[in-house]
Amino acid sequence: MQISAGQDGIQRLLKAEQEAQKIVTEARKGKADRLKQAKQEAEKEIKAYKAQREEQFQKRMSDDSSSSGANVKRLDSESAKAVKDIEKNISSKKKEVVDTLLDYVTNVKFATAKA
Repeated sequence: MQISAGQDGIQRLLKAEQEAQKIVTEARKGKADRLKQAKQEAEKEIKAYKAQREEQFQKRMSDDSSSSGANVKRLDSESAKAVKDIEKNISSKKKEVVDTLLDYVTNVKFATAKA
């Protein structure tokens, strides 16, 4: 009988070990499933965030391009005005400059040597 009682104890231990192994396996499977689900949720959040940032970027680029077009027009008009002002100054002082140059060319002044 003692052998039978020992065998029964061993059988109970083996059965308990199998149940423990089953519990551990189920826990590992549950953990893997939760990790897979968390990864899928994280990928969804990443996609949504990327889409949001891309939309903001595209909006900023379109805003910048329209404002830069306005800046280009403003700079063009300022440049044209500056060129007209320069041409006006040239035409108003042209006669004075020509007269001064002719005066220097036609009137020769002799320098006196100092001893």
